[in-house]
Amino acid sequence: MNWQAICENPIFKDLQFKVETNKWGKIELSPASNEHGIYQAMLIEWLIKLGENGRPISECGIQTTQGVKVADVAWGSYTFFNKNKRQNPYQESPEIVIEILSPSNSKLEMLEKKELYFANGAKEFWLIDSNGRVSFYNRYEELIESCLILNFPKLIEINFA
Repeated sequence: MNWQAICENPIFKDLQFKVETNKWGKIELSPASNEHGIYQAMLIEWLIKLGENGRPISECGIQTTQGVKVADVAWGSYTFFNKNKRQNPYQESPEIVIEILSPSNSKLEMLEKKELYFANGAKEFWLIDSNGRVSFYNRYEELIESCLILNFPKLIEINFA
């Protein structure tokens, strides 16, 4: 089953899980949580506010050498989106790929995904921990801040006011 067929299959339509594939094409499921969704929404709000030359996307499917990985949030330049349109999955990574740590995955797993995204063209990888701290990476090292989205906060605080 290819990625588009998985996306169109009614069995997977209303699952409360993140669906990805591994390097053998087998489906992997990770449970979703409301907290995870809140972080996604807040990241998107910040990216809309600060990312002037592009746009965010949630649940971004990216084909990698280890299967289709679905980034919690990504940010692509308008150039990226004009080139790649509505591909599903994208054959290359948007410029920024963001993953949110949750109890169903480990930091090691996320760092392995980071390498897959960089191998596929990402310029930055951001990792959000369970306390909302943002770690920024380029291909070679951890960064103090993003070089692509200036003034992005280093802490995402869940706030309902």
